[in-house]
Amino acid sequence: MKGKLSIYYDEEGDYIEIFVKTKRPNYGEDIASGVTIFKDEETDEAIGVGILNFKKKMNDINQMELDLPFEINFSAISV
Repeated sequence: MKGKLSIYYDEEGDYIEIFVKTKRPNYGEDIASGVTIFKDEETDEAIGVGILNFKKKMNDINQMELDLPFEINFSAISV
């Protein structure tokens, strides 16, 4: 997966979306309460995640650590 990382946060709704910005059509799949994985319609590759009640799920907003429901292979990233 290659592209710009896009992060959108709605403070009033306490909702965050993190996407690898692409022009590909996608769909959302709820995998846990308040957590949606967005996948490419053609390949089913995970291209984003949405988290409802984001601040409530974070212990310290200044030090973010999330348990992602999918793997990211950073060794495959080329610059």
